[in-house]
Amino acid sequence: MRLFLLVFFVIYGSFHVYAFLRARAGFTLSRGAWIFIALFMLVMVLAPILIHMSEKAGYSSFARFLSFVGYLWLGVLFLFVSFSLVIDMYRIMVHLGGIVLNHKLSALMVPPRQAFLIPIIVSLAIACYGYFEARDIRTEKIVIKTNKIRPETGKIRIVQISDVHVGLIVRDERLKTILSKVKEAEPDILISTGDLVDGELNDLDGLVNLFSEISPRFGKFAVTGNHEFYAGLTQALAFTRKAGFTVLRGEHRNIQGILNIAGIDDITAEYFGERIIPEEDLLASVDSGLFTIFLKHRPLISRKSLGLFDLQLSGHVHKGQIFPFSIITGLYYETQSGFAKLSSNASLYVSRGSGTWGPPIRFLSPPEVTVIDLVPTGGEG
Repeated sequence: MRLFLLVFFVIYGSFHVYAFLRARAGFTLSRGAWIFIALFMLVMVLAPILIHMSEKAGYSSFARFLSFVGYLWLGVLFLFVSFSLVIDMYRIMVHLGGIVLNHKLSALMVPPRQAFLIPIIVSLAIACYGYFEARDIRTEKIVIKTNKIRPETGKIRIVQISDVHVGLIVRDERLKTILSKVKEAEPDILISTGDLVDGELNDLDGLVNLFSEISPRFGKFAVTGNHEFYAGLTQALAFTRKAGFTVLRGEHRNIQGILNIAGIDDITAEYFGERIIPEEDLLASVDSGLFTIFLKHRPLISRKSLGLFDLQLSGHVHKGQIFPFSIITGLYYETQSGFAKLSSNASLYVSRGSGTWGPPIRFLSPPEVTVIDLVPTGGEG
C-alpha cells in the first residue's frame, strides 16, 4: 500500500511539473501568477491526503467539495498530459524529419502556446462530456443457455453491479439511478462484484437503506474488492451486510438446489493480513452438477479453476474509465469488459462498473448495470 501511494504521488507530481513547464513555455505571466498556479497545483497533488484527513476528522462537506474539485482536476490533468504527449511525439518526429532531410520544417512545428492550448481545450471538452457520460447508466443484457438449469425452473435473472464506490462522490442521486436500473430489471439474484463502498463511510445510513427496496427471491450476494480494505474492512462489511448482501469470503452457497454461487476476497486481503482460500479448492467443493457462478473482483483467470465454474463475474477495471487509460488496462487484462468464452463450459463477464473512482467522469466507458439471463437449454430468453 505504501509503495502504491509512493508511486502514485511521484507520477501525479510529475504530471503537475510537466503541465507547469508546458504552461511556462507558452505564456508570459507575472511572478505572482506563476506562484498562485504552483500553489494550486501543490494543493491538488496533496488533495487525496487532505480529503482523507478531512473525512476522517468528520468534515464531510469539505471533504466532498475537495474530492469533487481534486478528482475532477486529476481527470483533466490526465487527459491534458495524454494529449500533450501526442503533440510532443509529433514535434519530435518533425524535428527528426528536418535532420534527416537537412531542411528546417519549422512551418510544420506546433508553437509552444498552441501546444498547450490544444490539449487543454480538448481535455476540458472531454471532461465536460465525460461528466455526463458517468451518469448515463447503461443496461447491458446477455443470455446464457445451459443444460444445468432444469426446464421446470425456467429463466433465472441475475443482475450485477460492480465498482459502485459509494462514498464522497457517488451518493444519493447516482446511487438511486443505479438502483432504479436494478429494480427495473426485476432480478432473481442481485450480485455485487466488489468496491461497493469507498472512503471513510461516514454519513451513509440513508444510502444503505436504498438497498432495502430491492428483495430478489434468491437473495443478494457480494464479494470484497480492493476498496473494501482501503475503506476499512469492518465498516465496509457492515455496510454491505446492512444493505442485505451475503458476503462470500471463500465461501459458496447452494441456492435452493438450483445453482451455486461462490466468491472469494480480492487479493488485496493478503496485504492486510487476511488469508485467502485458493479458489480451485473452494470451487472443487461445490456441486458440479449445478450451474456455478463464481464471484471474483478482478478479471484474472486461474487455469486451475477452469472447468470448476460455469460463469465468472468480475469488475475492477472500469474499462479504464477514461480513454486512453483503457489502453494501459487492456495490456494487463485480457478481457477488461464484456463477455468472453474461456472454454467450452466456462465464461467470463467483466462489468465496466456502475459508478466511478476518483474523477467523476468517464470517457468511452459508460457505467453499466448488467442483466444476465440463465435460460435452460431449449428455453426462451
